[in-house]
Amino acid sequence: MRYSRRHWRTVCTVAVTAGLLVVPVSSGVAVTTTPPAVTAASDTPSPPPTSTGTAFPELDADLSARLDDAVRKVMSEANVPGVTVGLWAPGKGSYVRSFGVADKTTGERMDPDLFLRIGSETKTFTVTALLELVDQGKVGLDDPISRYVDGVPSGDRITLRELAGMRSGLFNYSMDEDFFKALTSDPERPFTPQELLDYAFKHPLQFEPGTQFEYSNTNLILLGLVVEQAGGMPLDEYVQRNVLDPAGLRHTVFPTDAAFPSPHAHGYTDQTASGRTEDATDWNPSWGWAAGAMISNLHDLRIWAPVLANGTLLTPETQAERLKTGPAIVPGAGYGLGIFNVQGWLGHNGSLPGYESLTIYLPGPKATLVVLLNTDTVHDGQQPSTLFGRAITELVTPRHVFDLPAENSSPSPSPSSTPPSTAVPRSPAPSAEWASGGAANGPVR
Repeated sequence: MRYSRRHWRTVCTVAVTAGLLVVPVSSGVAVTTTPPAVTAASDTPSPPPTSTGTAFPELDADLSARLDDAVRKVMSEANVPGVTVGLWAPGKGSYVRSFGVADKTTGERMDPDLFLRIGSETKTFTVTALLELVDQGKVGLDDPISRYVDGVPSGDRITLRELAGMRSGLFNYSMDEDFFKALTSDPERPFTPQELLDYAFKHPLQFEPGTQFEYSNTNLILLGLVVEQAGGMPLDEYVQRNVLDPAGLRHTVFPTDAAFPSPHAHGYTDQTASGRTEDATDWNPSWGWAAGAMISNLHDLRIWAPVLANGTLLTPETQAERLKTGPAIVPGAGYGLGIFNVQGWLGHNGSLPGYESLTIYLPGPKATLVVLLNTDTVHDGQQPSTLFGRAITELVTPRHVFDLPAENSSPSPSPSSTPPSTAVPRSPAPSAEWASGGAANGPVR
């Protein structure tokens, strides 16, 4: 039987250029193909543009009609069952729409109030929790991971900063063949963080820590363990008390099992053992954990976008460190510490079997865009969340068009242990999630 590499890379990977997070259902940000490593060199690309002074149009009836047409066109071309889009800018009005169905069996309509899995957007919450601990003096960004977690290959040379910035060199567990088989053979089974790390640590370091960029869900599993140790409580509890509650997020959940708040949309994926499209709604997201397990809705993600981009929960000094982006191979895009900058838009995307999301903020006009959909099936090598992001921003911010390259637009080396697949990055494409809107390192992007 042929296994789909896309299936595994999609769940929590972040593309090198766009920040896709594709990882299996439980690990967060969606990525379908492993992002090519980006070597820091003297001729690094120029930093992503800022949005200072960016003009933003009135979200009037005429523009809303054109946005409707653009969204419907992407839905039709990419065969997306249902999508919800929210766009807001102070003094310019708002655009909130749901299209299509949340359940293909019953025909229930998509709705702005529905919960959906957000894949690799989970990384933004985990890294925020870590940075809060930095502000409290309980951890240091340049501490080696060996200070907190034993058994990490070259752990004395890999810093927390390198983990959060996707520059550790650690193998992405969601690209491991045995993991792929375990997940696809029983997608409702739970995984522990140590089991996920065991899949990764069988493999050698992919490059010297700090010398290259490569999206890896393994990094976030380790950071989740650091938060638990330094924070003195389980990760889900720490995130709830120190991130969700202070940010006023009442409809965002860090699940510890496959439970799904109601009402929620059903999710559809072709990242299956059979290769056929299946309903992945009840798949256990534990395999994504700190990299991609979380659930949210349009209302909360609208709140989260500016909180994340502006560093509301952090000191200005720590937020400045977060927003520093290293070199990436996609012009106008960069990845910081659990956040990307794509043509001035700050945020993250997510993808895991059945779902994709995109939550971004443009500082100049203080504009927020949230896209939530119930499929992670790629179209012509691109994550559907990227297709929606591009179509929408082409209309409202033509000087700041959100775009990530297709998964096959640049070389994506795949380790010999990677199962055969159609490879779809799900988080920064170099990981589809990051660069193409999904994840390039397994089911979670």
